[in-house]
Amino acid sequence: MRRPSFQPPLALRPIALSGALALAAVAAAVATPRLAQAADVQPAPAAAKPALACPASLNFKFPRLQDEAPQNLCQYAGKVVVVVNTASYCGFTPQYEGLEALYAKYRERGLVVLGFPSNDFSQEPGSSKQIADFCYNTYGVKFPMLGKSHVRGSDANPMYALLAKESGTTPKWNFYKYLIDRNGQVVGSYNSMTKPDDRQFVGKIEQLLGEAR
Repeated sequence: MRRPSFQPPLALRPIALSGALALAAVAAAVATPRLAQAADVQPAPAAAKPALACPASLNFKFPRLQDEAPQNLCQYAGKVVVVVNTASYCGFTPQYEGLEALYAKYRERGLVVLGFPSNDFSQEPGSSKQIADFCYNTYGVKFPMLGKSHVRGSDANPMYALLAKESGTTPKWNFYKYLIDRNGQVVGSYNSMTKPDDRQFVGKIEQLLGEAR
């Protein structure tokens, strides 16, 4: 006669199942804090760079030449700045090309050239659009150009009034140049005969670019 296979009492089966569940619960409880701890570990965010204080020499707003959008010159704080009054019908007008080359060469190191068209010497009669088109189409100018304004006398725009005060000289003709260092100090002025690739002029710019703010 065949013997029946042994079956544990029904009362014991839940006990074995509960034991397995208990072991699983213990394992999960041990793993959960580890996972939570790993999830909580995040790299610290990079500290934001403090905003540079705007020096008085750049604390001005002017319309952009090509579209009259307002430009806050404080955006150039900490840079070496060449400020130049320009004109389209001047014997020095080809200096646009040299100024653009200077800007292209040193902009990544912190140089900016700011052009201020002016008719103070009767050689910039055109409208803002005409001037902007001429600068770009003739000389490929990409450095910032501001709206047409006066750069000398009682009607000089406020930036040029400050430049005259700080340097002790006003533009004697078109393409007169001022240099501002990284701290916003007016450190030099150069007459129209000084070409943008002049050795001493470029040497001074390189010196200022190498100085920490």
